[in-house]
Order: sequence, then C-alpha cells, then structure tokens
Amino acid sequence: MPSILSLHRRLAAWPGGTWLFSRLVCFKAPYFSTIRPRITKLEAGRCEARIPDRRAVHNHIGTVHAIALCNLAELVGGLMTDASIPASMRWIPKGMTVQYLKKAKGTLHAVATPDIEVVEAEAGYDLPVSVSVRNPQGDEVFHARITMWVSPRSHRS
Repeated sequence: MPSILSLHRRLAAWPGGTWLFSRLVCFKAPYFSTIRPRITKLEAGRCEARIPDRRAVHNHIGTVHAIALCNLAELVGGLMTDASIPASMRWIPKGMTVQYLKKAKGTLHAVATPDIEVVEAEAGYDLPVSVSVRNPQGDEVFHARITMWVSPRSHRS
C-alpha cells in the first residue's frame, strides 16, 4: 500500500485526523498551504478536498482566483495519483488544461479521478486525471484535466 494512503487511513480514524493529514501534506509541499485545503477523502482512484472561500484567494472581482483553483486541482490530482499507483512507480505532472465554467464562490469541493485504469508498467505512460470543482450549490465551476507521467522508479546501485 502506498505510504501516503496508509498515513491517511491511520490519521483519518482519529478526531481531527483529516485536519492533521492536510497540514502534513502542506508541510511537505508548502505551496499548497496558500489555499488552506482540507483533504476529506483519499483512496485508490479518488481524492476529495475542500477549500474555504476567503479574501486571501480572491481575485479583483471577489471570486476564488484561477490559480488557486489550479493549485487545488494539482493537489487532489497528485494525491489521488500517489495513492493509486503501485509502490514501484512514481509520477510527476506533465501538463494541465483547465476550464473556468462559473464564478467560483463559497467553500469549494474538488474531486480527482483517473480517466483510465492505473496499472503497473515496465515503461512510463500518460495517466489522464480529471478534476471537478463544485460550489456549495453543486454547480461545477472549474474542470481540469491533468496529464500525469507515471514511470517505474529507478533502481540505483
């Protein structure tokens, strides 16, 4: 079982565990702390997170900024990928296309899922990941498709 998934499962069983897990992720990758994410679900093939609507992530018109949405998409897409791939594999984002569908207001909920089956392979491959971000009313306000490059870990002697 991938270590990130194992850690999430252990912490999520305790009161405040998802908050602590979210803080640990932001400690490891500090840039994500700018959006104050709360990872609410992590399992192979799915990651969910919420971010609060606050002034620090607003643009000039008072909605959640486009880059904050991209940050959220990369966070959930990366965690889902890490929790889904075999331990013998590694990943890195290769590219991302985004669509801004509506003004992003309120606490936003993101869900990342793979578009194809995650497999162990002898060669690297593109893993497309879809991320949907919805507002409190359930309307999709943002959609991203992230291409993750998944490849075998190098074995150095």
